[in-house]
Amino acid sequence: MNFISAGKDSSGKQVKLFYQDWGHGKPVVLIHGWPVTHAMWEYQSAELPKHGLRVIAYDRRGFGQSSKPWDGYDYDTFADDLKALLDELDLHDVTLVGFSMGGGEIARYMSRHHGARISRVALVGAVTPFLLKTADNPEGVDHSVFDGMIAGVDQDRPDFLSNFGKLFFGVGVIGTTVSEATLAWTTALALPASHRATVECIRAWSATDFRKDLAAIKVPTLIIHGDNDSTVPAPISADRVAKALPKAEYKRYKDAPHGLYVTHKEQLNRDLLAFAKG
Repeated sequence: MNFISAGKDSSGKQVKLFYQDWGHGKPVVLIHGWPVTHAMWEYQSAELPKHGLRVIAYDRRGFGQSSKPWDGYDYDTFADDLKALLDELDLHDVTLVGFSMGGGEIARYMSRHHGARISRVALVGAVTPFLLKTADNPEGVDHSVFDGMIAGVDQDRPDFLSNFGKLFFGVGVIGTTVSEATLAWTTALALPASHRATVECIRAWSATDFRKDLAAIKVPTLIIHGDNDSTVPAPISADRVAKALPKAEYKRYKDAPHGLYVTHKEQLNRDLLAFAKG
């Protein structure tokens, strides 16, 4: 079993992060989304190492096989956890790929740790720059939507996660199909998370403002988003990131839902491979 130390939590207990490491070559670190685990990258981790890349994917604290502390579910801590992984594995010239809430880790890492060890970043269906509707972010999503998600988790987490998976993959949207087995697999990936982590991460990715963090991204950047993403709609996320990072390459996937890492896996694999290889 592969674990790295991410320091101690507020009670003094050691926090360990589980990771997988495949292949040889230039490193690509995959950061998973909410509410699943590193295993969501199954189709990417099976393909990219075939082409001379070393692929590392890890479970965020509170999820999968990583430690499940009571606290630490904020983006400063997540960025520090990412730094611990990069430092312990002594990775250099890294391509970071963050999906959904994982895009927030990238933005905060690049500002908080000055982009150390990173040569490229890819934001895939990412929550950046700021999802919550506020006085200075009127295009955002009303707080009540996220409160409703938390209420759903508190009421019946397995049922909520099962239904969320359908939204995740755009089930019922014309042009989008995934198998019942894939929906069940996604729910199974989400269930090992702690209840606490599941809820606190909703608070984190919905309410963290990454607008200033984006200014710290000075490396080549790839933005990928589905134009049928109803979970993190492109107009309030990727479109705005593209304006903030005018030198970034922006790819909108036609008919793609949030879970494009499955529905558009071949296209995503091609784009990530070309980007990581430079």
